[in-house]
Parts: sequence; structure tokens; C-alpha cells
Amino acid sequence: MRILILEDDPRIHQPLAEDLRRQHHAVDVVEDGRAGLDLARTGVHDVVLLDILVPGLDGLEICRRLREAQSKAFIFMVTSRDDVRDKVRALDWGADDYVVKPFELAELSARIRAVSRRQHTPSETILQRGKLQLDPSRHTVTFDGVPITLTGTEYTILATLMQNPLQVFSRAMLREKITTFDDDDGRDSVKTHITNLRRKLRNAGDLDDPIENVYGIGYRFA
Repeated sequence: MRILILEDDPRIHQPLAEDLRRQHHAVDVVEDGRAGLDLARTGVHDVVLLDILVPGLDGLEICRRLREAQSKAFIFMVTSRDDVRDKVRALDWGADDYVVKPFELAELSARIRAVSRRQHTPSETILQRGKLQLDPSRHTVTFDGVPITLTGTEYTILATLMQNPLQVFSRAMLREKITTFDDDDGRDSVKTHITNLRRKLRNAGDLDDPIENVYGIGYRFA
């Protein structure tokens, strides 16, 4: 998934972003409320984590505006404010969950997975092609039962292709999936990541390349 974190304290957003990236999520971090609203409005994020007390525009107002704009993202309020009135207002304005600081990284990750499962049950089904398996709920890939170590980007590409086996993805479409807003090397990286992914699958024993080149268009899962 692609996750946006709006949090102005680096002591919180840095370890949180690192933890989520280890779970193969693409993560964008912004410290200003107005910039956060602009990024969230692009619609590319599956999950938006909002602190309430941030410069520019508070998280509750951002939540309200996103829901007014029909945003489908999962919205989590992550804040030190534990007043019941704030919780009620956040949920009434469309937040999916309300997490009070300080929090455990493992608990927040579990909450994100739980909401995702409720809304996207089909995507949590284990995907399989022959001996190749991808488990979206655990973010793992195996071949004949043996784990394959992938980078977060390689995992995202493989999951995207396996979840949509009949769809052809252009490099631009895949780049949007893997490139965060602070990346500067996404323009020419898709082909390299595909090459590395194919090599790892082949080294694991999957000699029948499952990633098909569609000439002049892009890639699809064969």
C-alpha cells in the first residue's frame, strides 16, 4: 500500500515511516497541513495518517475536506489529544480509526492491516502461480515453500501484477505505484526493478518467467 504520514515531529514520523517501509509499503511524509492536504488530494494513497496539531491546517479539518471530496483512503487520526469530543468529531467527519500517542508501532501496523482487510478482503487472498506464492496479508513471497527476499519496490511490482493478471501495466503506471513524492530516481527505475525481480525469481527456481513484456506497452503477469 501507499501511505501518507502527516506529522511534524521527526521523532515520531521517522521510526514510523521506517517500520512501514520494512513492511513493503511506499511511504510519503509531510510536516505541514496544507501540503499534506494537497498530497492527499492526489488520490494515490491507500492510507492517510493525520496528526491533529500540525502547522498550516489541522488534521481534523483535513479529514473533513478529504471526505467531502469523496476520498476513499483509510484515514487514521494519530494524535496526543485523547479528549472524547475530538474522537467523536474525527469519527463523525470520516476517520476510520483514532490512535492516541504514545503508541506501539506494532499496534498501529495491526490496525492498518485490520482496516485494509475489512475493506479489501479479495486482495488478502494468497496469490499463486505454480509454485510461486504471494501472501498480501504477510507481505511474503515464496517459491516451492522457500522465502524469496525482495525489496519493497520489487514486492509492490510483483503484487500489482499478480493481483491484476489480465491487465497490462505501462512503466508510468508502475512508476506511480513505487515512486514516492521525495524520490528523484523513479523515472528510469522500473525496467531495472523488473530485471532484478526476474533474476530473483529465476534464482529461486522459477525458470518460466511469469512477467510478460507487452511490446510497446508495458508488462503483465503471464
